[in-house]
Amino acid sequence: MDDVPPLGVLGGTGLYAMTGLEGVERKEVATPFGSPSGPVVLGRLEGRPVAFLARHGEDHRLTPSEVNYRANIYALKAVGVEQVVAISACGSLRQEIEPGRMVIPDQLFDATRGRARSFFGEGVVVHLSAPDPFCPSLSSRVAAAANAAGEPVSQGGTSITVEGPRFSTRAESRMYREWGMAIIGMTTAPEAFLAREAELCYAVLAHVTDYDVWHVEEQPVTVEMVVQQLRQNARQAEKVLRALARDYPFPRACGCASALRDAFMSGAATLSAESRQRLGLLVHHYLD
Repeated sequence: MDDVPPLGVLGGTGLYAMTGLEGVERKEVATPFGSPSGPVVLGRLEGRPVAFLARHGEDHRLTPSEVNYRANIYALKAVGVEQVVAISACGSLRQEIEPGRMVIPDQLFDATRGRARSFFGEGVVVHLSAPDPFCPSLSSRVAAAANAAGEPVSQGGTSITVEGPRFSTRAESRMYREWGMAIIGMTTAPEAFLAREAELCYAVLAHVTDYDVWHVEEQPVTVEMVVQQLRQNARQAEKVLRALARDYPFPRACGCASALRDAFMSGAATLSAESRQRLGLLVHHYLD
């Protein structure tokens, strides 16, 4: 496939391949940050070039903590992606956000620990500005696509990312509700922040599988419960992605493409040869 795919999709739990993708080419991408979760699958969706990567691997072999988020984002950037739609399963922390509904959050709380959160360091100091971690322009486009597809969607709200892989205790779930969180998942951080460091637009299409464990009238969340809902969610996601692709391409009406411009503390021009080799794809336009 010769076309550069500006639209990338990160498939979450339940979405390990994209139906309707034509002219498929599987591309193994090597990165300075290790191996991505699997090959980047290139093809055409509704006639538009798209890149797809299964976040947990095509056979779901990676826990949320084992996913190499840096390699995944780098791999998408390397094949030409500029805008990323991340599909994620989540639990609801609000009565009105029922299982089966999709949510496009506008804020993110990172409660993970021990994950690699940045491409930088090792002599290259970058302080990323991320008051709004999701691209508002792309998020609006995804919401419009969901509406066009006739799927139930809520726009806005805060997503909290926890380490996992276990589900929450009741005490934790109730505390997240008191903090004002809307949905809970295990993969959006650091993925969103790495996408911003890579100067990619990034939006999440989160699929609600359950009410977490705060809801005393519901059964505690189990893998069986999640899997049953995921089958429906995967079909919904594919409908939304097809609707989004039909309207693609659209302009990057945001500041994501220059997110690093004022973020360097050590100065891009002072990068060592080793750092230039490792980070060149991300910072080459700041080196002259």
